[in-house]
Amino acid sequence: MSCYRQSQLEGIGIAAGDIVLVHSSFKSIDIPDPEEVIGALLDAVGPQGTLLMPALTYAQVPPDIYDARTARTCVGFLTEYFRTRPGTQRSLHPTHSACAVGARAAEIVSDHALDRTPCGPNSPFNRNMDLGGKILMIGCGLRPNTTMHAVEEHVAPPYLFGPERLYTITDGVGRTYQESYVTHGFAAHGFRQRYDRVEGLLDAMGHRQGRVGQARCHLIDAGALKRAAIAQMRADPLFFVEPVDQAAAS
Repeated sequence: MSCYRQSQLEGIGIAAGDIVLVHSSFKSIDIPDPEEVIGALLDAVGPQGTLLMPALTYAQVPPDIYDARTARTCVGFLTEYFRTRPGTQRSLHPTHSACAVGARAAEIVSDHALDRTPCGPNSPFNRNMDLGGKILMIGCGLRPNTTMHAVEEHVAPPYLFGPERLYTITDGVGRTYQESYVTHGFAAHGFRQRYDRVEGLLDAMGHRQGRVGQARCHLIDAGALKRAAIAQMRADPLFFVEPVDQAAAS
């Protein structure tokens, strides 16, 4: 069965040596074994490729105490399975970390601790764009695309950042310290994300679609997304958000 899933991934456009950041709805895939999905992804990128997944923890309670060794992700079952899988490396950030396995995993995750914003220049989300990586959305549509936060940081629209917060951090080897990070400000500024609006830009990005299991998938060139979305936001800084009161009325 994993060979079949691998052929599905290759049919979408994932090739050996690729760097691929995956967002997913595990339930939509309709495959009971998460290892089958991870195994197919790793087989598709091969030993020279790298697999990434978000490991976001912005919803943790309490919000200001973060242990990189144990903090559970809040963005789906498959991401948490991947985080706890032997050999996975995790970037260091109290709200917007990412996990990686593969040839360039250490290179992609190792410098995230240098950033004081959620998805700064050293984040895996920016590294994926800079290294010619891809973004695979499995069964979750186009909206939950964390890379868009990295794109937003290149433009710094008025809704993006909130106040600084002091976090107590425990890193991957057990060292504990305190550090201030800038938080996101969407809710405080009265906006919610509408990254699904990237759909209107996809034709110019070499966008491909397919299925993994029963899940509809989108494969996006991360560098092309960066270029197109930055140009769109410079023309209209509010293109990828909408007011919360407008969303509630719709």
